[in-house]
Amino acid sequence: METPENLKKTPLFNLHAELGGKMVPFAGYNMPVQYPMGVMKEHLHTRAAAGLFDVSHMGQAFLRARGDQDIGKLFERLVPGNIAGLKPGQLRYTLLLNNTGGIMDDLMVTRHEDKDNTLFLVVNAACKEQDFAHIRDKFKDEADLEIFNGRGLIALQGPEAETVLSRLWNGSANLKFMQARGVDILGYECFISRSGYTGEDGFEISVPGEGAEDLVRALLAFDEVKAIGLGARDSLRLEAGLCLYGHDLDEGTSPVEADLVWTIAKARRKTGDFPGAGRILKELEEGAARKRVGIKPLGRALAREGTEISDQEGSKIGVITSGGFGPSFGGPVAMGYVASAHSATGTRVGLLVRGKMLEGEVYALPFVKQDYKR
Repeated sequence: METPENLKKTPLFNLHAELGGKMVPFAGYNMPVQYPMGVMKEHLHTRAAAGLFDVSHMGQAFLRARGDQDIGKLFERLVPGNIAGLKPGQLRYTLLLNNTGGIMDDLMVTRHEDKDNTLFLVVNAACKEQDFAHIRDKFKDEADLEIFNGRGLIALQGPEAETVLSRLWNGSANLKFMQARGVDILGYECFISRSGYTGEDGFEISVPGEGAEDLVRALLAFDEVKAIGLGARDSLRLEAGLCLYGHDLDEGTSPVEADLVWTIAKARRKTGDFPGAGRILKELEEGAARKRVGIKPLGRALAREGTEISDQEGSKIGVITSGGFGPSFGGPVAMGYVASAHSATGTRVGLLVRGKMLEGEVYALPFVKQDYKR
């Protein structure tokens, strides 16, 4: 059972308390769900300026090949993406798959620009021990996994993120979407990527634990930047149509069902040399029985995770996996899985909310236009 006494703390725990963060258990860590200005204002501030998130609970590691074999090619044994084709300083979103084609985790993989034959991995907090054990076991004779316990990871997101970061590092404007670089900031050896989990432009900064608070204080000193908690992080990613592992993705769900077909490289579809390829290639060919879709409740009531989805005749066709209020969208938003026959945009559905059947419709994701710097 998670209690305040046995929860882990990130390097920014004391600063969260100083800033008035409301702390809650999350993935084994004591994390801020919101700050005094509240989830709604935090969400809207991130869309308008720049939000600063502590994501140090996530797993960070280097994976280095021992011999001459390319580390990207090695890692392709576990994922369906084109990792061998990553150029130095380029990153990719991909999926760890099990042998039945289910998703063990979603993660970011970067080919390090300075360290030969090395990948930088960022995995989800709740899965990191399982992920790292799995990776270490698969490559025990071919690669070494160096896990960074205690290292900070900061996400700076929003339309003003580049302007703000340029005051500490003048190379921010030259870093493009899905690129990464090792840089010195405030005397600390950092590793910066440009991707984001809000739908907005943004940067992720991996920083030594002892430098995390200095870096965050420096960023918060700028008027454009406010500290943002898990609550707004969730509503931002939901509006952007982005999955949360353990809710929208799990070990029984395939990339085809999850509408993540784009993570399966075309060349890999031909070779079928990834875990669970039999199921996944069959679903690509014949279609999956269900599909992840956006769901727009047509009233003001929220359709939370676990809400039953039915067709117009009242038969159950699926379930909501993420749901809440979208401050930028201006109303309730949700994602879930429905039978593929009911997955077309505009399809009317029923939502069983607190014992009442309410109206909704399948909505094309994302709810709010993504604004990455490509």
